[in-house]
Amino acid sequence: MQWQTLSATVTPGHGVASGQHPDPRFPEGSVNRQFPLFEELGLNLSGFYQGTLNLSITPAAYRIVTPYRCFRGVKWCDAMPPEDFSFFRCKVGTHTDHLADGYVYYPHPETKPDHFQSPDILEIITQPLPGIKYGSAMILQLNPGEISVL
Repeated sequence: MQWQTLSATVTPGHGVASGQHPDPRFPEGSVNRQFPLFEELGLNLSGFYQGTLNLSITPAAYRIVTPYRCFRGVKWCDAMPPEDFSFFRCKVGTHTDHLADGYVYYPHPETKPDHFQSPDILEIITQPLPGIKYGSAMILQLNPGEISVL
């Protein structure tokens, strides 16, 4: 597989995925509730950080081609309607020789009720990456058959 390599910058997110946002509907974080459901549907995310790494790819934009996995109508919270989620394989890190496997996590905006992302932000689920902080320069590799950057 050929990877599309680009530069990205770690940016603050809403904190809802990891539980850092004081949303009383899911104090332990939204992905903490979603991971077991995704596993039941065939995507095992055990070993990955239960939150998202928000990467800005500005000024670039991305285009969805064919998701690695797409789950429709996932009812993960009683306080919200079912949502659609897509996942795209990726690699991420600070050096090209030490990239961690991960997924672009894409809650479909047409089914997501709130906490929308800017169009230049990709949310990444990956293993914990030590030393990463807001403003960190990252290398992101995407599978252009799944999602590509224009």
